[in-house]
Amino acid sequence: MRRLPLFLLLCALALAGLSASAFAATSRVEVVKVNGALDGVLVDYLLGELDRAEAEGSTVVLQLDSSGTLDQAALPLAQRIHDADVPVVVWNGDVPSQVRGGALLVMQAASLAAVAPGSQTGPLYPIDLAYPDKAPADLQATIDGWYADFDKGTAPTLEEFDRPLTGQDALDANVAQEFAASIPELLGKLDGRQVMTLGGPVALETALAEDPQSEDTVLWTFRDLAPVDRVLHAMTSPSAIYLLLCLGLAGVAFEITQPGFGFAGFAGVGSLALAIYGLFVVPFNPIGLVVLLAGVGLMVLDVQLRSLGWRTWAGLATFVVGSVLTFWGTSSLIDLSPWLIGSMTVASLLYYGFALTVAIQSRDRITTQQRGLIGLVGETRNDLNPEGGVYVKGTMWRARAIEGEIATDTRVRVRGVDGLVLRVEPVLEGEDVGDPEPPPPEPSPAGA
Repeated sequence: MRRLPLFLLLCALALAGLSASAFAATSRVEVVKVNGALDGVLVDYLLGELDRAEAEGSTVVLQLDSSGTLDQAALPLAQRIHDADVPVVVWNGDVPSQVRGGALLVMQAASLAAVAPGSQTGPLYPIDLAYPDKAPADLQATIDGWYADFDKGTAPTLEEFDRPLTGQDALDANVAQEFAASIPELLGKLDGRQVMTLGGPVALETALAEDPQSEDTVLWTFRDLAPVDRVLHAMTSPSAIYLLLCLGLAGVAFEITQPGFGFAGFAGVGSLALAIYGLFVVPFNPIGLVVLLAGVGLMVLDVQLRSLGWRTWAGLATFVVGSVLTFWGTSSLIDLSPWLIGSMTVASLLYYGFALTVAIQSRDRITTQQRGLIGLVGETRNDLNPEGGVYVKGTMWRARAIEGEIATDTRVRVRGVDGLVLRVEPVLEGEDVGDPEPPPPEPSPAGA
């Protein structure tokens, strides 16, 4: 009996040793997809995945398709990739992918860079899409140092970077060191290859074992943005912000001209909230934004006055100027397209100048007609609980009972109007109501 605890202890140690051995024999590869301008959301996601890979000892394959950083410091981000404790491989793919600007610095700072056939690498400038005129100092020396640290040969010059390179051009210029058409092909080529990290050389284990029973296994994990982050990332482009801003203002303007607050208003507020988030991420010209809002305000004022006058035309011109100025100074890669501004200008003229004005005039006519019904007697066509249909003066109207429920076929008197809804009450017994309301005509048979 005294030997039993010792035996159990030895078994536990043996199992622990087997588990550790199995864990050590498992290689991890994190395939991290990064698509779009490197804004705050995407940079935080990338740094978080890099921290995770370092904690798990995983090799990182960064699938990169980006036109550069957006109001983010490119050099510190690239240096973080370079200083990682684990190998980081950057692949410019899938086709038709491109890596340029600040994203190209991330590619050069990695342990190894790869390109897909049909991809585009470069140009290097602008590095930051929000500030196209800014560039880090001593950039050539920094890139030379990265290449020397990782023994990647002679670094290309900045002149070689600053033009679009095909896949083969990137290999010839040593901007990339490997060529692969897909992630599986890339991982197959990388298997057994030695790359450098700041901690020393590392032999990559990236290919799946041919024998399923093999003890040496490779675990591939594919990472992408979470759904909420994907939405926020999509909102960080000038075009998306501009569209949301215009649609949001249109929705709110519609509710201003209508009684109550409905779906259009809530949709407009939601669009404006997303646009405001984008404005916190993407640099903009406050003067341009104020001018744009002033233009919309002038058009809405003309709508309220039920006219198509000088305020509409002045507002339209002001709207165009504000649209041009709001994102003035950003890179042409993300700046608002003249076609987009022109389309929204025409849409604004049709919406504010005609559609809203016609709608509000039509509502005014209906309201005036309804107010003329006050005091008249009609008949309910269904139960008012509390709302339903009432037939008054030859027309069906939407009505609401002032108090309690009113049954079908009850004589009622109109006592007021709430927006587009009549307020009614039952006619008292013995009250003089004049001639009874005639029933609505029956629809004629087809073909009669």
